[in-house]
Amino acid sequence: MQVTVDIVIFTIQSGILKVLLVKRKIPPFLGQFAIPGGFVLEDEDLDQAALRELREETGVTDVYLEQLYSFGKPGRDPRGRIVTVSYFALISADRPLTAGTDAAEASWWEMGHLPPLAFDHGMILSYALERLRNKLEYTTVGFQLLPEKFTLTELQEVYEAILGRKLDKRNFRRKMALLKILKPLTEYRRGDQRPAQLYRFVAHRFEKLKDKGILFPF
Repeated sequence: MQVTVDIVIFTIQSGILKVLLVKRKIPPFLGQFAIPGGFVLEDEDLDQAALRELREETGVTDVYLEQLYSFGKPGRDPRGRIVTVSYFALISADRPLTAGTDAAEASWWEMGHLPPLAFDHGMILSYALERLRNKLEYTTVGFQLLPEKFTLTELQEVYEAILGRKLDKRNFRRKMALLKILKPLTEYRRGDQRPAQLYRFVAHRFEKLKDKGILFPF
């Protein structure tokens, strides 16, 4: 039995949840898109293998990866009995991408409009998306995709992109106000519309709520 690692990388671009895929330039599944990944070498642990494969196939470095799940159904890989350990993370969409080694192309794809995927990567992506949505209830994942200062509209767009559905504007803002994890600033973002007030996430207030077991369902 051999072990591989696969890395699911999510981002939000223009209010749309996207995932990083690479086009394979070697068999099996030559020319098909897949999650970045590859075999674990004998002299490295799983985390090291995941970071190396991500760097080699996409050029992405210096990113926090969280172990997701292990997939080992017989027949999932035509090369033999292979178990994969999957990871996932969130990064900014403006990170440069560079394909290499066994990847011919690295690009962002909308979660709602994915191409046919190699191996069982469709199943892995579905599991990763479910985990991401669940993490909205008890982690700061929604704020990790925002700048330090943001508007309430920008925050709602992040939640909507991850959940895949529209949220009632008034209800969303009421819930955020009740949680008291946002600090209103005296600064405003000015554009074509009327100026929008900026906010900052208050981490220590979030930790207090989490310690009390309070979740954040939307």
